[in-house]
Amino acid sequence: MSFKHISVAEVRNRLDSGELVIADIRDADSFASGRIPGAENLSNANLAQFMQDKEFDDAIVVVCYHGISSQGAANYLSEQGFENVFSMDGGFTQWASECADCVER
Repeated sequence: MSFKHISVAEVRNRLDSGELVIADIRDADSFASGRIPGAENLSNANLAQFMQDKEFDDAIVVVCYHGISSQGAANYLSEQGFENVFSMDGGFTQWASECADCVER
């Protein structure tokens, strides 16, 4: 089992349907200053609770700054049994670039 990659455009399209869980692994200050609407800030401190609260078949998109660190986190979630995990290519930087009016503050 492994994670998949997903583009900003696909996240935007699927986000409207409410079928995605957005797990933002950036630090709390960065998350507070801007995030994808509905995103949850995921850290080591709340990882166990996050995994307990989610279903193994939930579509989970992991987001970081540039789409690099999210790959490791997505891989970890996949290794824990989550079946539908994505790393968003380009990260939050790409999200803000492509959809500046889609940043929740």
